[in-house]
Amino acid sequence: MAVNEEDGFIRHRLTELAERAYSGNRYLYTGFLGMSELGIYHSMERELSFVPSEAFGGTDSCERCMVRFGSEEMCGYAEEYPICLLKVEAVQEKFADTLTHRDFLGSVLGVGLEREKIGDIFLRDNAGYVFVHADVAGFIRENLTFVKHTKVKVTELAEVPRELAPKLREETLVVSGNRIDSVIARLYHLSREEAQHLIRGEQIFVNGRTVTQVSRELKEKDVVSVRHHGRFRFAGETGRTKKDRLSVKVEVY
Repeated sequence: MAVNEEDGFIRHRLTELAERAYSGNRYLYTGFLGMSELGIYHSMERELSFVPSEAFGGTDSCERCMVRFGSEEMCGYAEEYPICLLKVEAVQEKFADTLTHRDFLGSVLGVGLEREKIGDIFLRDNAGYVFVHADVAGFIRENLTFVKHTKVKVTELAEVPRELAPKLREETLVVSGNRIDSVIARLYHLSREEAQHLIRGEQIFVNGRTVTQVSRELKEKDVVSVRHHGRFRFAGETGRTKKDRLSVKVEVY
């Protein structure tokens, strides 16, 4: 399927859910959407403005999110997102492999689930914290027994633990100016041309929205996601160097 056809399908699906939620005065949800799909959702804000909507993935630091159409004011009642958090950990840690994000994702999908049912996965102390659609949480608990060669147990958590708060590494960068291509190139050791290629290829997202302007200036607290490279929060400009270059501070996830 061509990219434009995929985009068209997502746009159609979002419009359909919005119209059904509005006409039925009820909440409706997408599955977990990736950054490109969320970029399409944000680009449709004006088209979808007839119904309240927002994106959420289980905690504020999640990249993969569900879009919910509806609100308490519109529907007449409050409703939580159908998101559960599962902790996947070794039954016996001393016999466990060193597990990666890919290991957890592959094993969860390996029990027969679609990607849209799985949100972000966080790793802490060799355990995986997996946000999932509520309707598959029980299935995963019953069927996920191994990650890689490690026997695991799966527990559903009632709330998001404090240790999942993002751990940010602060860096100071010296750049020619406050342009998104310049900051990305400096942080990820790319050429300016490579950074611009990522932007024109719609691989860069600021606060969930696709960025296409290479000269866009960053604002304090902007969260920037760079596909296949990482994510950072722009903490602001900190001054000028003796050679009149700009010093900026970023917080890297």
